[in-house]
This record gives sequence, structure tokens and C-alpha cells, in this order.
Amino acid sequence: MPGEERDSTQALAQARPAGPGGPHWRAVLEARWQALLRQLTELSLAYHAAAAGDAGRAQARELLFAASAARRKLADVEEALGRLAAGTFGHCEQCRAEIPAGLLAASPDRRYCPRCVAEDSPARALAGRSSG
Repeated sequence: MPGEERDSTQALAQARPAGPGGPHWRAVLEARWQALLRQLTELSLAYHAAAAGDAGRAQARELLFAASAARRKLADVEEALGRLAAGTFGHCEQCRAEIPAGLLAASPDRRYCPRCVAEDSPARALAGRSSG
């Protein structure tokens, strides 16, 4: 996560780390969405410039992988915004327990509570970006 995205998300989350739902979490998620969209745009432009120029295939490939990861993170945040609108944000998708606000502050697109992550497959634990 780029520094500005992490800083803006953490600042908003620490301002009012309330329970799930409400305008606070919408602001946190929207700030994260905007930062990720900027990052994706920059990576995409850099990829196209590298692919068209003499930068080399390795650099273009790295930029492509980074852009793909940014796209996945952006989709995770969009799904979290959908959960917020549906009233399920901040609740584990498996057991429906409330995810602690401190964990949401660190990763607002989180889908699972710590207990379900620990009990479930290693694949979910490794998926970490929104699963943990």
C-alpha cells in the first residue's frame, strides 16, 4: 500500500474507530478507493510507456503485475463498499461475528474475523489482503 493511501486510511480510521457501519467507514473506504484508483492509473500509464518504449520486458512485466494487484485491491474496496450499503460491513462472512474495529481500521476491506481465518484453510490466511 503506498504511503499516502496508508496514511489517509489510518488517519480516518483512528479519528473515530467506531463499530461497523456509518459515514465514518464510508469515508475511510472512499479515501482508500480514490488512492487505489490513482495508483492503478499511474501503474497503467507506466506500463504502457514501458511496453511502448525501450524499458525492457522485465520492467513492463513488473508494472503489469503491480497494476493487476492494484486492480484486485480496488475490487476488494468496491466489494466492501457494497457490504457497507447492504448493512453487512464489518461482520465476518463466515460466522457473522463482528470484526473488531481495530482490525477494520488496519484493513477496512476485511471479510473474515480472526477466528475464522485461524480455523480455515491456509489459502484464506495467505490471501490476507481482504480475508484476514
